[in-house]
Amino acid sequence: MDGALSGRVALVAGATRGAGRGIALALGEAGATVYCTGRSSRQAPRPPRPTDASPFELRGRPETIEETAEQVSELGGTGIAVRIDHTDEIQVEALMARIERDEGCLDVLVNDVWGGDALTEWGVPFWELDLGKGRTMLERGLLSHLITSAYAARSMVSAGSGLIVEVTDGELLDYRGTLFYDLVKVGTIRSAHAMAEELRPHGVAALAVTPGFLRSEAMLEHFGVSDDTWRDAVAIDLNFVHSETPRFLGRAVASLAADPDVLQRSGGVWSSWGLARDYGFCDLDGARPDWGAHAARRPFGRAAREAHRRFVAAFDDDR
Repeated sequence: MDGALSGRVALVAGATRGAGRGIALALGEAGATVYCTGRSSRQAPRPPRPTDASPFELRGRPETIEETAEQVSELGGTGIAVRIDHTDEIQVEALMARIERDEGCLDVLVNDVWGGDALTEWGVPFWELDLGKGRTMLERGLLSHLITSAYAARSMVSAGSGLIVEVTDGELLDYRGTLFYDLVKVGTIRSAHAMAEELRPHGVAALAVTPGFLRSEAMLEHFGVSDDTWRDAVAIDLNFVHSETPRFLGRAVASLAADPDVLQRSGGVWSSWGLARDYGFCDLDGARPDWGAHAARRPFGRAAREAHRRFVAAFDDDR
């Protein structure tokens, strides 16, 4: 992929950590100019986390958009950090005006803003959910995507080309265990499909992508392991055998961005493992994890998600 995206301009909304950072780095690895946006900045650090907080609580996490941008540049791309709240239309409009002024146009938009882990209430029936938390999840995980896509699409339609990528969780429409989480993750898939219908005549593609079991910074912290020692977590959760780094999904997105026939995939939802087979890329360690094949051998669905939730809760109690 070296140089495959040289001269291309990408915006990764939610590039601070996890899948967003992995995607930004892979686009940089391929030579792109990458605008790395989010709210976690060295100029505006998050307040400290309580000592008993979950690692999925963003307060006090060390990752920043500046760090992501620097890593993009180290890998051969050009990383540009911009602190922005993507739920604020005025800020998004100003960002797109800057990109058009400085770069001419935007080639790739990746919508990865989330911020809903600490808000998700697993095991709670929908009629007992905190509606305020649910509203915030919808604003962060879905409305922010739609606002950013609307402004990016104007630039892409004018140029007659472009790619909008929605990052989701899961390639199927099965229930994801709790109402607002389900609405956000299925909503991103549906919005990609809807946008694709309207963008296709203008030469612009829109699609959704999903990782498998992602070894994000928060997930590694949750299990008390690191990038180097992650295999130790297999003794706690066998799913780690089939896990992937954020860069694996990143290489999937970079491959899509470099594909001259990407319009043929527009409107669909694509998995990291499926795209790895199609495009031939590997994870950082040379492996090609296949979460889909693993999931097919297990009784996934509502009961399995509830069992996993109980396991994680028990693990938390033991630590």
